Amino acid sequence: MNAFDLSHLRPRLPSPLEPVEDERFARRGLTLLLKREDLIHPDLPGNKWRKLSLNLREAAGRPVLTFGGAYSNHLRATAAAGRLLGFPTVGVVRGDELAGRPLNPSLARCTADGMRLEFVDRATYRAKNDPATRAWLLERAPAGAYVVPEGGSNALAVHGCVELGRELAGLADVAAVACGTGGTLAGLAAGFEGRTLGVPVLKGGFLGGEVRALQEAAFGGPRGDWTLDERFHGGGYARVSPALEAFAQDFEARHGLAIERLYVAKMLYGLTTLAEEGAFPAGTRLAAVITGAPETV
Repeated sequence: MNAFDLSHLRPRLPSPLEPVEDERFARRGLTLLLKREDLIHPDLPGNKWRKLSLNLREAAGRPVLTFGGAYSNHLRATAAAGRLLGFPTVGVVRGDELAGRPLNPSLARCTADGMRLEFVDRATYRAKNDPATRAWLLERAPAGAYVVPEGGSNALAVHGCVELGRELAGLADVAAVACGTGGTLAGLAAGFEGRTLGVPVLKGGFLGGEVRALQEAAFGGPRGDWTLDERFHGGGYARVSPALEAFAQDFEARHGLAIERLYVAKMLYGLTTLAEEGAFPAGTRLAAVITGAPETV
């Protein structure tokens, strides 16, 4: 079995689109739909399947070197792909102070799946795209390693996410997605006929430029009708405020769906807030993209 042949992993595509009854939307004449990307594959769920699949075909069984923070879903998905498809993986982790500590559940899962972790200081991590830094990292990786960027976001990943937008065409008017590195938003917007709303989970206001650059790399220019709402990052990546936790627990109780906190909860909180602010006209069909499930170890 060639490592670039992913068909035997049997992804669930298209992912299900499930209507949910929520009075916060219904009383404003809105329809809430959940695009269940978390159900695509148990080990490579959601946007991770769409962003990694074309990259893994390009790698064609070579070792994969990639990047992420201590709670990176991308690192975890890449490690799982290596285990399932039989290729070595190396994860460059932001924060050399983590090297001497017990691994958190996310990084422990990476190592259990065979990923070799390389902890680097934050200055080195910020310079990861510098040619000299990249060369140094590749020297520490298995020969011939294929590099996948942080979050898996590159032109191939963007093309992989276009199909997500196409799956929603004619079924929703607005699609909302949580954003880390912007690759999913860039592809989703390109494939979707309606408006795409991105909810950044990091603060800093940099994501718009990243999405534009990704679309330029993938398509040669901008695609789709997309906007960002920067209000719902909750203080930054991996930050879960008491208000966000209360919202997520309430949503879980209402709909019987476990909510991932670092991405999905922020998107749903933002979408609910916008609905209550009257941001969408009556009759709008809102698709909330559920990009992942809560971590289990």
